[in-house]
Amino acid sequence: MADINSSSVVRDALSALHSAPSQDVRTLRGIRQQISRRLIRASPRQVLSIAGELIEHGPRWVGYELINKHRPTLVSLDLAQVERLGAGNSSWGQVDAFGTLIAGPVWLIGQIDDHAVLAWAERPDRWWRRTALVATTVLNTRSRGGAGDTRRTLAIVERLVRDRDDMVVKAVSWALRSLAPWDPQAVSRVLSEHDAVLAARVKREVRNKLATGLKKPRAGTTSNDRAGS
Repeated sequence: MADINSSSVVRDALSALHSAPSQDVRTLRGIRQQISRRLIRASPRQVLSIAGELIEHGPRWVGYELINKHRPTLVSLDLAQVERLGAGNSSWGQVDAFGTLIAGPVWLIGQIDDHAVLAWAERPDRWWRRTALVATTVLNTRSRGGAGDTRRTLAIVERLVRDRDDMVVKAVSWALRSLAPWDPQAVSRVLSEHDAVLAARVKREVRNKLATGLKKPRAGTTSNDRAGS
C-alpha cells in the first residue's frame, strides 16, 4: 500500500470542504473525487480513518461516499464498523446517504446479514429504523447493483407498516416504490393486506407509482402513457 500521510489528507480535505465557494453536491463531490484520487492505493484502514474524520467534522455524506468509491474499503466492512459509521446520524439527509452508500451496499454484497438490518428496524431510534428501510432501496436499484429483492424488502417493510414517525412513513413509501418495478404484485399485496394500518401517504404514493410509474404523477398520466413516452 502507498505511504499516505493521513493527517495531511484530512487537513487538506477539510480545508477544501469548508472553504468551497458553494456547498452544493456538485462542488463537494468534486472535492471528494480529488480526495479519492489521493487514496487510490490506500489501505482500507487508512481510508476508514480519513473518512471517519470527514464524517465527524465535514458533511457526513462526503465521508460515506469516500468509502463507497474505494472498493477495497467497502468490501472490508463488518457490522461493528458499519454501525460505528452510522452512529450519530440525526437527519434524513445523513441517514439516506448512509443507507444508500454504506448500509445498503454492504448488505447487498453480504458483508452484513439480514438479522442486522432487521434489528435496526426494531430500534427505538427513528433514524436507525429509517436506515433499515433506506437500505432496501439499494437492493432494488439497478444502478447500485440491485436486481430486485422482494423477500428482504418486505421483511423490513412489514415490521414498520404501523410506524407513524414521519421519517419512517416516508421511507416505507420509498422502499415499496423502489420494489414496485420489480414485483408490482407483491407491492399491491402489501397495500391490500395492510390497508388498515398503512399511512395514507404510503398508500397514495405507492398506488401512484404502480399506476403511473411516478410518485406524484402529472394530471392524466398512466403507466401506458409513460411506457410509450
